[in-house]
Amino acid sequence: MPTYDPIRSLRKLAYNNALANHRLLQACTALKPGEFEAPRTSFFPSIKETLNHIITVDWFYVDGLEGGTLGYQAFEVDEPFDDITSLAQAQAKVDQRLTTLCEALTPEKLTSTVRLHRGDRIQEERMDDVLAHLLQHQTHHRGQVHAMLSSTSVPPPQLDEFIVADDAKFRGRELAGLGWSEETLMR
Repeated sequence: MPTYDPIRSLRKLAYNNALANHRLLQACTALKPGEFEAPRTSFFPSIKETLNHIITVDWFYVDGLEGGTLGYQAFEVDEPFDDITSLAQAQAKVDQRLTTLCEALTPEKLTSTVRLHRGDRIQEERMDDVLAHLLQHQTHHRGQVHAMLSSTSVPPPQLDEFIVADDAKFRGRELAGLGWSEETLMR
């Protein structure tokens, strides 16, 4: 019987997060001129604003998870990216940082304290709680972009497949493009 790895689920969620971001941003690169920034109904009123929000929040939390002190500097520019190509490249970098962090997790690290610099105070939280919060945040806002794509010329991509073995037939080319293997996902 295989041994239980308490880190496996978070590691897989980090990879799933990166794969879903990759799929969503690839779809967004096919938007017609004007669709990226067009006003839409959602929490943030455009695909551009929502995707920029996702990445700035990622910068904030991933930095904190890594032990950094970036804090609210992550939000100095509301929309740091005007185009989808540079946004997608930056998102891939922060997603790589998150998967690398999750690859290095141990049970002790999961229960360690993360210090999030919030201007006039330091918020202290358990690492596993911050990771769960960040991954939920990503899922929430990706869903909004997915819905907004429904009113564009680009069909929304498949995002609700989790990284289970049976889904391997749907992700081979994407994994190769990301430099991953099925073995990485299934361990």
